[in-house]
Amino acid sequence: MTQDDIRISKQFCKFCVRVLKNEAVNIEAELARQRKREKSLNELTNDEIIRLSVCDEYFAGEHIFNVLDKEIVVNDAALADVISKLPQAKRDVILLSFFAGMTDKEIGRELGAIQQTISKRRLSSLLQLRKLLDEEGFE
Repeated sequence: MTQDDIRISKQFCKFCVRVLKNEAVNIEAELARQRKREKSLNELTNDEIIRLSVCDEYFAGEHIFNVLDKEIVVNDAALADVISKLPQAKRDVILLSFFAGMTDKEIGRELGAIQQTISKRRLSSLLQLRKLLDEEGFE
């Protein structure tokens, strides 16, 4: 290695050390700014904790119906309440049709009824649902 190479190597080492020191100073300054702005959770009062807290309500409005050994989930509590007021046969047809995505033919096969019976049951169920919803004040 020549003298020039050694000088350049030393200059590069000094440059790297200076960069690292400056970055350490920057990090320390940023941490000091954060300490000024932020408050530790241990320092919060009970009122502040309550005001800042959030309660998750996962599955709160969820209602599960069991039809033909299938769990069918209805996420709207008001709709689930009205559906639960239907007779079992009509409720099964509505749930299988609209929430399980089955056709009248598939539902008939599963329930042991012909397609026309299922279709009529579905239509009368919808009419009864509309009546129940109107009574509940839904439009």
